[in-house]
Amino acid sequence: MAGNTYGTIFKLSTFGESHGKAIGGVIDGCPAGIELDLNAIQRDLDRRKPGQSAIVTQRKEPDEVEFFSGIFEGKTTGTPIGFAIHNTNQKSNDYSHIKDSYRPSHADYVYDEKYGIRDYRGGGRSSARETASRVVAGAIAKQFLAPIEINAYVSAVGHIRLNTDPSKIDLSLIENNPVRCPDPVMAAEMEDYIKQIRKEGDTIGGVVSCIIKNVPVGLGEPVFDKLHAELGKAMLSINAVKGFEYGSGFEGTQMKGSAHNDLFNSDGTTKTNRSGGIQGGITNGMDIYFRVAFKPVATIMQNQETINSSGETVAMQGKGRHDPCVVPRAVPIVEAMAALVLADFQLLKRTNKI
Repeated sequence: MAGNTYGTIFKLSTFGESHGKAIGGVIDGCPAGIELDLNAIQRDLDRRKPGQSAIVTQRKEPDEVEFFSGIFEGKTTGTPIGFAIHNTNQKSNDYSHIKDSYRPSHADYVYDEKYGIRDYRGGGRSSARETASRVVAGAIAKQFLAPIEINAYVSAVGHIRLNTDPSKIDLSLIENNPVRCPDPVMAAEMEDYIKQIRKEGDTIGGVVSCIIKNVPVGLGEPVFDKLHAELGKAMLSINAVKGFEYGSGFEGTQMKGSAHNDLFNSDGTTKTNRSGGIQGGITNGMDIYFRVAFKPVATIMQNQETINSSGETVAMQGKGRHDPCVVPRAVPIVEAMAALVLADFQLLKRTNKI
């Protein structure tokens, strides 16, 4: 299986399956001498881990990261950083009913066709549990990137949408509720809706928005490696992501150029930020903001018609522990992938000029 490594200079390679002994990764290209706050890394993992509230999967995993290399006396050494997160609460029997059947909208069928074999326990390598390794690497990248700040939050659950201008969001409120929506009233509405969807044995999608502050001018390459293109690739590599837009996004298509253009101030900043902090594929020093669309989780606790490996039509109902809505736990994953992109471009920028 190819495609398990992300990055050009700051690279992450991940390994492991949902129901294997462990998941983990190797980070290569991380500069030496970065003083790491290991507690901050664990805090980001805790934000992603299952079982943290009543509106997420109730699989109970401590998700404690163990580092094997690349860190000495609390600082990075410049050598590969190896780490693992041990799986402790697998219930593989929950998946015995899909051993020979394909769950609708899952990777089961395409894995069988592509590889001729698949790990049906929790989806194996296709499970979103793999993203825990990304969160570890992203948490390290965040510390390398300081003072750049990356904050993601839930801006929509189904039809319930937060339409506040990103520049007016109170980022301090994000972690005050299990949904991770910075509007307390809307967060309560979203939480009730997710609970209702769970009772129906169904799932719902949503949107995670992200704001990146204190970004220097000059990150990104102007042709094939535009910053927004790489952010899009990074976000679309996350399980269940179906869409990515930055700046004015699709709404910008309804505007005239005279209204859409970001006019300059004398110091190089812009009066508006419809570009989302990126122009010509390169950061312009304004805040970067983007949105990531997540589909409803494919496993639902309702009967569905599907096929088995013999091509026969069979009935299936989901079992086990699953998220009714993935976006609350996806917030730190979005932040992590954004951090990996920016860390890579920050290192690449050192080659731009003397």
